[in-house]
Amino acid sequence: MNSQRPGATPNTEALEARFALRATAHLTARAEALPQDITERLRVAREQAIQRARAVRTEVAPQVAASRAGATLTWPGAPSDGGSGWWLKLGALLPLVALVAGLMLIQDWHGSNQVSAAAEIDASLLSDDLPPSAYSDPGFVEFLKSPQD
Repeated sequence: MNSQRPGATPNTEALEARFALRATAHLTARAEALPQDITERLRVAREQAIQRARAVRTEVAPQVAASRAGATLTWPGAPSDGGSGWWLKLGALLPLVALVAGLMLIQDWHGSNQVSAAAEIDASLLSDDLPPSAYSDPGFVEFLKSPQD
C-alpha cells in the first residue's frame, strides 16, 4: 500500500517526518520539565479521553451494524417480502443485455452493408460491356467505385 498523501512528493513527506520528529522530541523534553501535579492532571485527562473514545466506539458499532443490516434498496412496485434481490439482479443485468443486443445489431447492420456493396459491384460488372483486358487494369477498382451516370 502506498502511504503517500495525494499530491505529496517524497521530498515533502521526508520534510514532514523530520518536522514531526523534532516536534515530538521538543514536546517530550518540555513534558519532563513540567511539575508533578500538571503531569498527573494530563495523565488523568488522557485516560478520560481514551475511556470516552471507547464508549463512543462501543455505542456506534451496534448502530452502524444495525443500519447496514436494515439498509435495502426499494422502489415503488418492488416486492417487500425479500424478493428485492431478484429485482436488483435484473436491474444490474439489464444494461449488459442492452449493450450486447446493441453490438449484435451494429454487427448485423455492418454485415448487410458489406453484402449490399458487394452485390452492387457484381451487378455493375455483369451489366457492363467491358473487354476482358479491363478486368486486369489497375484502375478497374477505382472505375467501379466511381459513380455511374
